[in-house]
Amino acid sequence: MGEIEKLRNEIDAVDEEILKLLNKRSRIVLEVANIKRNTKAKFYSPEREQQILERLASMNKGPFPNDALRALYREILSASLSLEEPLKVAYFGPAATFTHLAALRHFGSSADFVPFESIKGVFESVDSGKTESGVVPIENSTEGVVSYTLDMFMDYDLKITAEVMLEISHNLLSLTGSRKDIKKIYSHPQPTAQCRGWLERNLPKIEIVDAISTAKAAELASKDPSSAAIASELAAKIYNLNFVERSIEDNKHNYTRFLVISKTIAPKTGEDKTSIMFSIKDKPGALYDILQPIKKAKINLTKLESRPSRRKAWEYIFFVDMEGHIEEKKVRKAIENIKEGCLYLKFLGSYPHGGQ
Repeated sequence: MGEIEKLRNEIDAVDEEILKLLNKRSRIVLEVANIKRNTKAKFYSPEREQQILERLASMNKGPFPNDALRALYREILSASLSLEEPLKVAYFGPAATFTHLAALRHFGSSADFVPFESIKGVFESVDSGKTESGVVPIENSTEGVVSYTLDMFMDYDLKITAEVMLEISHNLLSLTGSRKDIKKIYSHPQPTAQCRGWLERNLPKIEIVDAISTAKAAELASKDPSSAAIASELAAKIYNLNFVERSIEDNKHNYTRFLVISKTIAPKTGEDKTSIMFSIKDKPGALYDILQPIKKAKINLTKLESRPSRRKAWEYIFFVDMEGHIEEKKVRKAIENIKEGCLYLKFLGSYPHGGQ
């Protein structure tokens, strides 16, 4: 027997042992599910999942990389939850959009994903209890904040329980995978703008047709061998398209931040951020004064965004992200002090910093 064959046999033996342990783990999960069912406890416990991921990452001595370990266990946890009770997750769709990809990244592929045509639809679904959680985009490193998502927090009493930072990579996809077959390209206007330089250098004479989403662009390209689409890797898989070119975005450090929303508050992990929204009187120095409690508590302010309130002319709503959790005394006290000088203040949630 050759050395490679011997090592392959060892790998097979390890795989068989992993399979036995996965099924042993699943049987224990089912026992936990029965206890939860009898005591009417909630099936989905994001804090427990986070503990498992952090514990394993801290124990890992390699050479198996931690990023791959997290991705692998995310799927194990997702499959385990589906044995208990499938988690229903709303997302800003359709399927194969980057929001769908962010939802998969956070919840794993065994969740029951429900697409909605609008961000408002996602909020309504979670608010009504039709789905336990929702995933919506909040900002892009190139294009800025998604204002409509901010507006929805004014209308719905939902909490942010997690954030997912997703590196956005645009791909040119087609049925044939050949550049010479392309007569037109379907794309949403945003990725078109983000890939403008590549398109002008490589396909300057090809017509670009607007689509309502990257997923729709992929769907249209899947029906026409003379067309292509700018879309995600997930879209290539769903619509059976081939890669003409990968990563055609001009900015190779293009990230979108997504929020996970639900009716619950995420527990403290030690690496958290807190989000609030508030409005103040329109007078000189008002914003400076209102933020002083954060400065005095030595809390790092990570984001400040303003939006018209829609209730009164020249009145603005401010959205703030700060480091720390609402359960921490200095964070809770700072927010209480801020509230004293506000016309309106709403706590949006405390959640683990950075998602994945």
